[in-house]
This record gives sequence, structure tokens and C-alpha cells, in this order.
Amino acid sequence: MPYVNMRITPGATRRQKAELIAGVTELLVRVLDKNPETTHVVIDEVDLENWGLGGLPVEEFRKRGNG
Repeated sequence: MPYVNMRITPGATRRQKAELIAGVTELLVRVLDKNPETTHVVIDEVDLENWGLGGLPVEEFRKRGNG
């Protein structure tokens, strides 16, 4: 029973999230021969104010031309 937890910043559409879920499930089936019926994929959206990168909040990091 694989469990995958993805954390992303807000902005992905419902369709994009569905593609992520399907893609991660397919990868686990193909690489590890896992059963897709028991594979769990959870997507958490983390507000930019709660995410840091390179010692900066993500918004500031992006303003500086990174990412």
C-alpha cells in the first residue's frame, strides 16, 4: 500500500492534479509493480507564505528571479 504525499504551492488546476495522481500511480505500478487499487496519492497545497527556499519565503525568492 504505497502512500505518496506531494506538496505544491497553489495554482494547479483540478485537471493538473488528476494528471499528477495518475502519473505517480502509473510510475509506482511500472517501477515497483504496485497495485494501483491500493496506491494512495495525496496533494497538499501550501500557501506561499508558509514555504521557504534558499533562506527566503518563496514569493521573495521568485521576485529575485529564481524559480
